[in-house]
Amino acid sequence: MQLGLSVSDSDVSSFTPLVVLELADDTKAEAITWLLNRIRDKQKNGGAELLVDQLLFPAQDGQKSNPNVFVVGSTLQRLLKGAEDVGLFKEFQDGIMRGFTYANRESFKDFYGDGEGFLSDAECQYIIKHELDTLRAKNEEHVPGYPKVKLYPGKSVVRRLQSKGVLVQYFPLHNKEDLKRLSFSWYKKIKLSFQPLDDIRHYFGEGLALYFGFLEYFTFALVPMALIGIPYYLFDWEDYDKYVLFAVFNLVWSTVFLEVWKRCSATFAYGWGTLSRKKAFEEPRAGFHGALGFNPITGREEPVYPSSKRQLRIYLVSVPFVLLCLYLSFYVMMVYFDMENWAISVYNENPNFGTGILLFVPSIIYAVVIEIMNLLYRYAFNFVNCFASLFYIAFVMQDMVLLRQSLATLLITSQILNQVMEAFLPYWLQRRRNKKVHKRMRRVMGDKELPLLEQVQLETEMNTYLGTFDDYLEQFLLFGYVSLFSCVYPLAAVLVVLNNITEVYSDAFKMCHVFKRPFSEPAANIGVWQLAFETMSIIAVVTNCALIGLSSQVKAYFPESETQMILIVVAIEVTYSPCCGNRKVFTNLKSKWL
Repeated sequence: MQLGLSVSDSDVSSFTPLVVLELADDTKAEAITWLLNRIRDKQKNGGAELLVDQLLFPAQDGQKSNPNVFVVGSTLQRLLKGAEDVGLFKEFQDGIMRGFTYANRESFKDFYGDGEGFLSDAECQYIIKHELDTLRAKNEEHVPGYPKVKLYPGKSVVRRLQSKGVLVQYFPLHNKEDLKRLSFSWYKKIKLSFQPLDDIRHYFGEGLALYFGFLEYFTFALVPMALIGIPYYLFDWEDYDKYVLFAVFNLVWSTVFLEVWKRCSATFAYGWGTLSRKKAFEEPRAGFHGALGFNPITGREEPVYPSSKRQLRIYLVSVPFVLLCLYLSFYVMMVYFDMENWAISVYNENPNFGTGILLFVPSIIYAVVIEIMNLLYRYAFNFVNCFASLFYIAFVMQDMVLLRQSLATLLITSQILNQVMEAFLPYWLQRRRNKKVHKRMRRVMGDKELPLLEQVQLETEMNTYLGTFDDYLEQFLLFGYVSLFSCVYPLAAVLVVLNNITEVYSDAFKMCHVFKRPFSEPAANIGVWQLAFETMSIIAVVTNCALIGLSSQVKAYFPESETQMILIVVAIEVTYSPCCGNRKVFTNLKSKWL
């Protein structure tokens, strides 16, 4: 079945395709007609007032292609009005960032003629996504053709279709020319320079640009620690107790690092027009369900899940699962210590090159297990998995030799695994996938050029980028390794700098060629990760003070009274944390978690 106009390479002048929308291949005809009409309908009638056409792919290898793939675009006037609806900030003629209004459009800097080029591709695609997401049901009781897919006035149509599998995916198209220019300036030239953050923001949006800005800032901030750590490591390798000065440096660095980043983040946000921008209320996630109720915050009807059922799920499902995962984490840690003791006993009985290598095997196995458990747990227990054994070695066993060895092995092994899983494997898989699609399309269509069809076919099969959570999580764990225990292994900062340099290039390549292009996400800061890093810095203060208290140099000042030494260390911790601006973090933690 063919609906509307089909967009082929000879017929793309009607509009520029910006977003691809794919429905299930067995979607009912009446549902498709209803959805397309709602997308095309005027705003005053409750529609999105967008342009949408069908893409027709040729049959491949005797199999019929999905006929329900559409491209969505918009007129320039509609995009400019949409820019006002979503609250975009643009630079005014006087140089001040102001909320864009269609009525005053000619008073904004860089607005010439009809406004062609005033909005970036990322902004245009974000506007289209906003219009699709806010396309709401009117008086329909269900999706046409699907009596069981219920609707109610005000329900997001796109979210409902997603949750029921009718809408498979929708994503923004890459702009091949812009992508080529960005790739060349970003990662194709190996050079020691700053990243083109403005270009990244222009193409991918503020959320991703802030991540790469943070990654760059974190890497440069580690350079002083790395430069100090190399000679410290070389000259004090055999003396494991001479780490007090480096621990003091850690205390100062971990706090100054975050305070300076706040200023950098605010500078970025102001220049990009997101500092004062109010975030629109988000739709309930596609899988959320419940009885229709009134939301006093947004002022509209939304599904409401009963609080009693939520509490039951927390205490009967979530809490037991958390306790089970914690038990498994500590159990694996104790198995690791048993393996470590066994390796040490073998080495003591017969010290040689082979048994010397054996000393590192338990740590390597434990590092691999940690990575596997992090994948299984996904988010919740990465801190416990990665740092529990290090805290145990440092403060229960008080073995600084083993702590240094474990930290080095964990860092090196995890970075090797991350580079393989995040860079080499996705690159290899994407090259294979691209070759298959190219062969398939050329076999079907011969030498005829099909840039749009081929591009859509390629991008439809690309992996979906799930957001910056995993990227920030990796940097959070690396920050923990450096700020918590690098005083006993000064090369930790060097390893993290090397990792982050390769991370910039591998992440840039993945964003440009492995993942589908993500929708722009306006952001004024790194969000909850700022609180997470500040919390880690507080833990770093406590940890480094405790390590200072355990050093033989400090113990020498209190040969007969460990109690007095402990009280002094605790007093330093209590005094230092508020003085470094961390009192606000305690307040935030209290408001979020208590």
